Amino acid sequence: MESRVSRYLPYLAFGLLALFPLTESTFYMQLLTKVLIMAIFAMSLDLLVGYTGLVSFGHAAYFGLAGYALALMSPGYDAVSLWWTLPAAVAVCALFALFTGMLVLRTRGIYFIMVTLAFAQMLFFVFHDTKLGGGSDGAYIYVKPSMKLGDFELANLEKPAQFYWLALFLMAATYLLLHRVLGSSFGRALLGIKVNEHRMRALGFPVFRYQLASFTLAGSLAGIAGYLAAMQYGFVNPEILSWHQSGAVLMMVILGGMGTLYGAAIGSFAFIVLQEVLSNQAWFGAWAKHWQLAMGILIMLVALYLPQGLAGLAQKFRGKPAPEAADE
Repeated sequence: MESRVSRYLPYLAFGLLALFPLTESTFYMQLLTKVLIMAIFAMSLDLLVGYTGLVSFGHAAYFGLAGYALALMSPGYDAVSLWWTLPAAVAVCALFALFTGMLVLRTRGIYFIMVTLAFAQMLFFVFHDTKLGGGSDGAYIYVKPSMKLGDFELANLEKPAQFYWLALFLMAATYLLLHRVLGSSFGRALLGIKVNEHRMRALGFPVFRYQLASFTLAGSLAGIAGYLAAMQYGFVNPEILSWHQSGAVLMMVILGGMGTLYGAAIGSFAFIVLQEVLSNQAWFGAWAKHWQLAMGILIMLVALYLPQGLAGLAQKFRGKPAPEAADE
């Protein structure tokens, strides 16, 4: 009975989130929209870190690339269609992830981490040092993409509530897609590769192809998050490609719990809420400027005392083992 309840908890959470705009709180709705976008980003990284065993420190490359793709496709003050710009941005990220994956997956351990970081930094300087995306000043997206079928407008994304529902829908779709993928034989193979790559190779599994498919899918999903983030803020600059962004999303995954999709979502919520609280000058005064220090201490405490992250906290209190990635 308990497992059945826990199985339906994510769907209950999605239902409650869908009703949130009825509160008519614009500030908190926009903050929660940011959480939903970063949840997509965190789940895409968790696919690599928690399920495939690949720690990437350059995942922001795909997040930022999709944002720049939208900015470059946006014609000034006219709205472009979401129906073709979103697939185009994701396709660009998928191709870049496929290309980089074919190279970085030939390395392991610390070398893999550094090479993924190197590719992200190369992309950072492409946009920072050239006029392609406005240089260090970045580029603006003055009008959000449109969602029309002919002359009928399905949604006006300039309205915070309707943009929120789009972000919620894409977050739910990402969760369901990854849940289905990871529950398949492909997902089981990824877990086997994470546990013992050499044994899986000896059993005849094409390890490189599985890892490349996971790497490409993760980059594509990060592109969805980057596209939505560019829409929300109406602005992109090279900082969204930097190692700081990759580090932040990695901390979300660690905070929520690696190897659990809902843990990545919980981690993104906890990280963003903590950032808002710790940087509140009304509460902490001059100390609010050093919120990164407090955040770092909290992340270290979670890593030391909650190795399964916040997702495993309930099981820890109930005296039960935290859910393993294979049970996702």
